Amino acid sequence: MAARLPLALSMLGATMAVNAQNSSACNAAAFAALTLSNIEIISLDVAALRNQSLSTGMDAGTGVGVGIISAPTGETASGVDLCRISIQYTHPGQGDNVNTYIGLPLDAANWNSRFMMSGGGGWTAGGAGVIISPVASGYSTSSTDGGHNTTAATADWGLVSEGNVNWPALNDFASVALDEAAKLGKAATQLYYGKDPTYSYWNGCSTGGRQGHMMAQRFPEHFDGILASASAFNWQKFQTASLYPAFLAEHLDVVPPACVLNAFTNAAIEACDELDGVQDKIISLPGSCKFNATSLVGQTVACTNPNATVTISEKMAEFVHGFWEGPRSGDGNFFWYGFNQDAPLTGVFNPTCTTVDNCTYAPFSATDDWFGVFLEKNSTWSISTSGITQERFDQLHRISVDEYTSSIGTDNVDLTNFKKRGTKMLTWHGMQDPLIPYNGTVDYYDRVKAWDPNVEDYYRFFPAPGVSHCGGGSGFDPSDYVFDALRAWVENGTAPETLTGEGAAVGNSSESRKVNLCMYPKILTFVGTDPDDAASYDCI
Repeated sequence: MAARLPLALSMLGATMAVNAQNSSACNAAAFAALTLSNIEIISLDVAALRNQSLSTGMDAGTGVGVGIISAPTGETASGVDLCRISIQYTHPGQGDNVNTYIGLPLDAANWNSRFMMSGGGGWTAGGAGVIISPVASGYSTSSTDGGHNTTAATADWGLVSEGNVNWPALNDFASVALDEAAKLGKAATQLYYGKDPTYSYWNGCSTGGRQGHMMAQRFPEHFDGILASASAFNWQKFQTASLYPAFLAEHLDVVPPACVLNAFTNAAIEACDELDGVQDKIISLPGSCKFNATSLVGQTVACTNPNATVTISEKMAEFVHGFWEGPRSGDGNFFWYGFNQDAPLTGVFNPTCTTVDNCTYAPFSATDDWFGVFLEKNSTWSISTSGITQERFDQLHRISVDEYTSSIGTDNVDLTNFKKRGTKMLTWHGMQDPLIPYNGTVDYYDRVKAWDPNVEDYYRFFPAPGVSHCGGGSGFDPSDYVFDALRAWVENGTAPETLTGEGAAVGNSSESRKVNLCMYPKILTFVGTDPDDAASYDCI
């Protein structure tokens, strides 16, 4: 009988053999079996890439590299060695063209035995650049362009002809390509390393948050943990809120300068900041804020762009009130939520003025496309040039809900299959979000909880006071800590009761302060004496 090697030496030899195999097996032949039964491969390109960074991984010609994700994969990546697989395919009979990009740590020793998919932003589903950061952190990964070029701002692919929606492309973007990218990425991982990932994760914010919720609702089998933040779910409804300021500008025939909009925001913060017990430029209790925009009518604002003094009018106040209240029908019926009063009013409404009386605005481009391409079904329509009546605005909202809820709405509250699989999901949303109304996430979570009162067993939501869209702002940003909390829940069973959030200190903005963000519906409340001390806050 041959002598046996000590276990440690045997494992070392096996690891060295796998490393050698992987470094040389990053070629097309190794992935010849990589396909799915419902697709037709157009091309498959495999390349061993060394010393890659986010800039080298960007999609050529677009400048779009990474989605909006949380640490650890949100960290700066450089010097990355990976095996990159680029697959172009179509669904026979549908005339579409989808690109999936797979990234594998080139040497097996650098793989952490985990798979990670990261989300996109705007109209960008993902792309070649999105795979760099996960690989840098040791994950195998995949991403998809969603069946169209990776331009975040426009949806020029949305029509096959005037009046006719490109449904295959929309379905690819909404869900189909996401499912397939997960399948292809995990299959490639198994082919390359000889085993399946021990754990699989989704990590995304904004569009990436919607994608994460889509995975939870339709494809829960792919992941053990999902981080889906500031989600662009309720897509068919929140888009109405994003266009509503532009509608108000047309309807009221008023375009307030940015300085005036900022004056309203600052006044609301001054009035409601201390409702939570501490003055820190954050409205932590928006439901208790009773500030009325009309209280500023007649006051003057000293502006620098344009260089003039502006007197606040009743129409300006009505515009801001509608911004905060959210879209309503001509009969006053609720369509969707508005933005919190401490959120910047220039997120989805960008005014430009040459003089006080000569201001124009740029609507939020992704939303303008939604209304023009998918609702009006007209590639040249824009609210800023075409205008819109109250009657037509109401009609378009109903078209959005009636025609698109099933494809891209991503608002199904029945997470039964997700729960049965044992997958965990974390969501956080900045309460100062100027792009996606924070209360849309509250609405969805409340409806899920009504469906299943035990939702906290597998899905938890953490509001982040003072935080902007997917991070930043004046509040407590959990971006650097939330993914570790998800992994601890998935891998160790440690369900998070709070999330660490970090922001600028009250006394010295060059320093930071941390708090423990509360799990909804509890509210972060100041109960101590030092606003920069986490012990001064409690969840009530």
